[in-house]
Amino acid sequence: MGSRDDDGQNAEGQGYAADINSIREAQARIAPYVHKTPILSSTSINAIAGKQLFFKCECFQKAGAFKIRGASNSIFALDDIQAAKGVVTHSSGNHAAAVALAAKLRGIPAYIVIPENAPACKVENVNRYGGQVIWSDVTMESRESTAKKVQEETGAILIHPFNDKYTISGQGTVCLELLEQVPEIDTIIVPISGGGLISGVALAAKAINPSIRVLAAEPKGADDSAQSKAAGRIIKLPATNTIADGLRAFLGDLTWPVVRDLVDDVIVVDDNAIVDAMKMCYETLKVAVEPSGAIGLAAALSDEFKESSVWHESSKIGIIVSGGNVDLRVLWESLCK
Repeated sequence: MGSRDDDGQNAEGQGYAADINSIREAQARIAPYVHKTPILSSTSINAIAGKQLFFKCECFQKAGAFKIRGASNSIFALDDIQAAKGVVTHSSGNHAAAVALAAKLRGIPAYIVIPENAPACKVENVNRYGGQVIWSDVTMESRESTAKKVQEETGAILIHPFNDKYTISGQGTVCLELLEQVPEIDTIIVPISGGGLISGVALAAKAINPSIRVLAAEPKGADDSAQSKAAGRIIKLPATNTIADGLRAFLGDLTWPVVRDLVDDVIVVDDNAIVDAMKMCYETLKVAVEPSGAIGLAAALSDEFKESSVWHESSKIGIIVSGGNVDLRVLWESLCK
């Protein structure tokens, strides 16, 4: 089975899998393969929010989401012997496409395990980038067991979608860019699922500015992170139910300690609020955003946030717009009727 050394510590109290140095190393490693994404702001949305909001638009990233950062860092950190047999991952969409693209850029095979309920547009992205699609059932157990079988058969290296130090470090580069572009930001709102993105953001942000606040945005139908924070341990739900298909994973043993210690709070919003935020992004920002990417705005506009002490302490808020891979097929079909 393909493997590589990983000295990331995952026991509580024994440090984190990544740090500001590994994130800066990742930034240098992936610079040739990713975009430095723009910051957008809107006076209209600011007026509604009552704060200055700065949207870090990873929807304009290669493969349409932040995931290329972690995927390219993981794949280009492999030595030639490791890379030769290819890479494997399991993902419902954006990470799958990112691994396929990063593998294509390195010239190695990519075996992508995708659950049968993944959005068609995300599967098409994997095919576009030359990844070999292997279907699994919708459960995480099926995804993981299928990926393990591929590893055993091919010797490919697993590129985990979130619970890996190279993935976390790569995702943290979005925060380095954000704070270079708008250094006065005092609060960052980040979508949370498996925790790779928010772990990287929190590690980078707190190292640069220990007083900065990092907030997670989570859908009500997949609020395991909020429950985990409240319980002080990882909570895994028996099922999830949310329009935000990219936010259905659960925290891992590498991401949980960072979320536990460095994420200041979790804001939970329902799917209606996410749809309203998507609509605002389309109509006002003029940006195509998927549900998982719009949840940060939904959180910023929520009553829960506005009633919190953090809202009163915040002035300039960075929002990570994590992706823009939304399936518009239903819209196009309706227009053609």
